[in-house]
Amino acid sequence: MDEQNPITSKETKENTTKIVKTPTSFPFAIKDPNDDFSLKVNDNFNFESSNLSFLKPISSNLDLEVDKLKDYLTSNSNKSLAITGYYTNEEKNNSAYPNLGLARANSIKNFLTSKGVPSKVMNTFGEVKNDMVPDSLHVFHGPIAFNLSELKDDTEEMDKLAEYIKAHAIELHFETGQSKIDLNAEERQEIADIAKYLDKVDGATCLITGHTDNTGDSANNLVLGQNRANSVKEYLIKNAAIPENKIIATSKGETEPIADNTTEEGKAKNRRTIITIK
Repeated sequence: MDEQNPITSKETKENTTKIVKTPTSFPFAIKDPNDDFSLKVNDNFNFESSNLSFLKPISSNLDLEVDKLKDYLTSNSNKSLAITGYYTNEEKNNSAYPNLGLARANSIKNFLTSKGVPSKVMNTFGEVKNDMVPDSLHVFHGPIAFNLSELKDDTEEMDKLAEYIKAHAIELHFETGQSKIDLNAEERQEIADIAKYLDKVDGATCLITGHTDNTGDSANNLVLGQNRANSVKEYLIKNAAIPENKIIATSKGETEPIADNTTEEGKAKNRRTIITIK
């Protein structure tokens, strides 16, 4: 009788079970703590992973609830709506905001504005929520929360914010003939401040001015400065959800240098686009 060799610990078989997490889903739910007004429907705004824009079209049930919310806010001018967008740290933030959640909240805010809700009664926030799970198509279901409260006078806050924005205008620099945009963390926060100011102050606009060095023809440089300003405008519309009608893009070409155009360092400083408010 043959003797069987014992199985060593290194040869033991491991049974691996893949754990499939159930996708999370948050309903569209709103309740006024100081009133009997409330809304709730299982549908909500859905977002693809790493995307700031919600999927369209929304369901008819959700659209109906949004209309009810609009009617309530327009009939109660003393009410304020807080919109919080959720995101996970695994998602890539391609927006112009400090985080993807804030970008998502702003996209919802713009949608509600298009439905007739005054933008000045809405406030947007972003919150990381790493326990969210997308579905098999990498879609997050309802990563948005809404809260109603009493509207506060923010005139003093907006005056201070305007002063800060004007003193800290965003200055983007470009390589010769280029218009690629890459914001750092501080600039992303400044974009968020500008977007907030535009929402709260009637008639406020975002002013984008393109400047160039003196390389080449002055007429061409005027066009180049305008092209750069237009690129920034398109970037803010797409990545910061700032409405097009609140942005003015213009060009100064080579006419307002801030450094010596006879040096490469000076030319680099002059190739700039300024973003501020008007």
